[in-house]
Parts: sequence; structure tokens; C-alpha cells
Amino acid sequence: MNEASVPLSREFYARPALEVARDLLGRHVVRHIGEESLVGRIMEAEAYGGALDSASHASRGLTPRTAPMFGPPGHAYVYLIYGLHDMLNVVTGPEGEPGAVLLRAMTPVRGEAQMIAHRGGRRGRVLSDGPGKLAQAMNVSVSELNRHDLCLGERLWLAPGEPVPDARVTAGPRIGIDYAEPQDRDAPWRFIIAR
Repeated sequence: MNEASVPLSREFYARPALEVARDLLGRHVVRHIGEESLVGRIMEAEAYGGALDSASHASRGLTPRTAPMFGPPGHAYVYLIYGLHDMLNVVTGPEGEPGAVLLRAMTPVRGEAQMIAHRGGRRGRVLSDGPGKLAQAMNVSVSELNRHDLCLGERLWLAPGEPVPDARVTAGPRIGIDYAEPQDRDAPWRFIIAR
């Protein structure tokens, strides 16, 4: 059994989103489609803290769309933005206390040719350097994988990969949350592996 075949434990996700977001850097996103496995290394992740974080979907309360954020940790929260792009998040924290981490960027580890095909031939850095691009490269959709249990090691999961030392991590404000309160908009809750 190789490292990419072992999913992260439920305990890994059962922590605050801010901790999980930082610790996801260097981990692997694994997508199993038929006989093929796609693997990408997480390069960027954003934490969303739940009901008190005005940037979080959960700040508006429990709705059919946000219900996965209130569920058990270690599940996927996939939603559609602008009616075009699927966004892959992982649910964090204890059940009933909403939290999630948006996977913003990755680099291919295995299955790059298939990722390029999913992205319509786009390659290089633009292959998966944004959350919509990441989901498209990994063939992740809200219709198939929203609420999916990431701890089962089936279809989609996150694997150990290689943890990243603090010296290689930068933190800054999250992207695309102009609607949030200033303290949330400016919080350094986006984590990036420095290139």
C-alpha cells in the first residue's frame, strides 16, 4: 500500500479550520476515477471559521447549501460559484460547529495528462493554480462529491504527502471576500507554500 492510498484520519480534520488549513500544505489530494488515480500536492489553502467568520458561508446559518459545513469532520463540502466553477473544501472541527478549508491550489504528482485533459489542454502553472481549476483538474463536482466522506479512501481523499516546514509557509488574507467584515477580510487565514 503506497502513501497516497492511505486517507488522513477523521481526527486530523476534527480541529479548528485554521490549524487544518496550515497542516494541509504538502498533503496530497487523491482522486480515483476508474482504474486511474490522480494525485496533487496541496500548495495553497484557506480557512473558514464558521458562524463568527463573516467570510464563511456558515455565518448566514444552516441552509441546504451550507449543511455539510455543520456535519462531521472529514467530509467534502463542494459548491458551485458563479454557476460555473466547483470549489472543493474539507469540513473541519466538531460536528455541529461549522468550519471548512478551501483547497486553492495544487501541483500534479501523478496523472498530469488526465488533469490536463480535464482542463481542456491547459498545462503548466495554470493547470491547477486556483480553486476552480483544482476541482476541474481533479474532476470534482458538487453533484458527485458534495458530502463525500474523505476518510474512506474511495473516489476522493486526502493523503499524508509531505508536511511543509514553517519556514516555507506564508500566510495572508483570503481572496474574493470583499463582502466580509474588515477583521475577517484582513485575517491571515490563507496559507501558501512559498516557491
